[in-house]
Amino acid sequence: MQLGPAAKKLVGRWRCDLRCVMQSQLVSLPDLTNDDREAMYRLLAHHFKGVTPTTFAADLANKNWVLLIHDGVNQLQGFSTLRLYDVTVNGQTLSVVYSGDTIVAPAAWSSATLPRAWIQAINQLRRSNQRLFWLLISSGFRTYRLLPTFWQIFYPRYDQVTPEPMQELMDYLAQQQFGDAYDVGSGIVRFAHPQQLSTVLGTIPPERYSDPHIHFFEQVNPAHGQGDELVCLTEICAENLTAAGRRMWFGRSCTAA
Repeated sequence: MQLGPAAKKLVGRWRCDLRCVMQSQLVSLPDLTNDDREAMYRLLAHHFKGVTPTTFAADLANKNWVLLIHDGVNQLQGFSTLRLYDVTVNGQTLSVVYSGDTIVAPAAWSSATLPRAWIQAINQLRRSNQRLFWLLISSGFRTYRLLPTFWQIFYPRYDQVTPEPMQELMDYLAQQQFGDAYDVGSGIVRFAHPQQLSTVLGTIPPERYSDPHIHFFEQVNPAHGQGDELVCLTEICAENLTAAGRRMWFGRSCTAA
């Protein structure tokens, strides 16, 4: 049976609506299936240059949780690998979440599912009696832009020098995590085999330079296109959330597996 133009348009809209319904799932590393791993690798390799099965497996082995984002037809549209761990600094035990490989397909950019699910997942996993910090490295301006969107205080930033205690903590965590790949002077991590965003995802559109956060990111990480990663740090707590962050924090929790 041949469909008329109106019917074809309706079917197309239905398919789009189905695919745009994003669902999140927090999965512990031992529960991650081989199909999940293969889909994650394909998605990452499609949007980053320099991704190999070896580098992907190494990043994943160093994590203990994975946040998966699927669309309405159960195709993977995004994920973030997470390492949640404790560290003792100056006699105080802190919790740290380190974000590893993270990608959202362009088809899902209009969805806030990943940041919402990420914030809610960390809220579920955190220990209530310990301060929690997010150690983030960013070679893409969109990733860095998450910080001012959801957090009031974060570093480094364009409008404030990083306070010495925060800088010392950032340097300590980065040196502990990345060793000699971390350059203390610049705050940049340079991996021996960096992953580079595709030209489409990594290039900053000219109109975005008017955003002071993005302009700052370009200034302090000029080689981001070659895979240089800017080390960032923020404290994860309700008091540090922006209005957008509070909407994510207090929303519906994601499904844990």
